[in-house]
Amino acid sequence: MKFRPLHDRVVIRRAEGDIKSKGGIIIPDTAKEKPQEGEVVAVGPGARDENGALVPLDVKAGDLILFGKWSGTEVKIDGEDLLIMKEADIMGVIDKSETGVIDKSETAVTDKPGAKKAA
Repeated sequence: MKFRPLHDRVVIRRAEGDIKSKGGIIIPDTAKEKPQEGEVVAVGPGARDENGALVPLDVKAGDLILFGKWSGTEVKIDGEDLLIMKEADIMGVIDKSETGVIDKSETAVTDKPGAKKAA
């Protein structure tokens, strides 16, 4: 069966959670916390604005996303557990190509306007 979400809804496959803790303890399925990230499987055409114009979604199929702990509705499609949620429930897209290193010179915060950045 092929499923196409309506409006600004998104279908998400939840990422697999770790089966071991950082200390090496194996966690049973019943005690595992559900991951808050997943892969977008399908997206709707978008929402309509006040004028009736179609506003396309910012996410696309294949994107890795981060969403709220209680977001979405759990459904089973073709025997697979999926989530359906509105785009507004998605917190952001995870870019795996980045190195994950933050350049502190670009993110320096100062207390006083005009203060010089520390090296």
